[in-house]
Amino acid sequence: MAIWEEKSKELVKIGKLNQYSRQVNTVAKVVSKTEPREVTSRVDQTTHRVGEALIGDDTGVIYLTLWDNALDEVQEGQTLNIKNGFVNLFRGSMRLNLGRYGTSEVVEESPISEVNLDNNLSSQQFEQPQRPFDRGGFSDQRRPMRGRRRY
Repeated sequence: MAIWEEKSKELVKIGKLNQYSRQVNTVAKVVSKTEPREVTSRVDQTTHRVGEALIGDDTGVIYLTLWDNALDEVQEGQTLNIKNGFVNLFRGSMRLNLGRYGTSEVVEESPISEVNLDNNLSSQQFEQPQRPFDRGGFSDQRRPMRGRRRY
């Protein structure tokens, strides 16, 4: 329990997260992991592995998105201390992410004895606003012209 007592002002319970949560510091237990899949980056066309781990505490569970090496480091049954994570929507459901600035480390003595699987934050569906223009170039929509037209 020392980890909750040390930083009780900074840590947030999983059940308190919402789609706008930023700078998330929490401690959660890994309940399960999905099989990794390969995706291609839109930016530089490199291939990455991505998967998810269902993590939670006594207030609820949420999917944590794991990329590349993090997939191998996180195992079922571990307790993670997550620092500076953020929540985003993926296909309308909430996901906790570490992103560029977030970290996770394994906690040896777990302060979590029970995980509340009944409150799955990732099972809720949210409306996602439409983006005004296509980013990938797969549609017939054109981007607005910038600057003057040259002939």
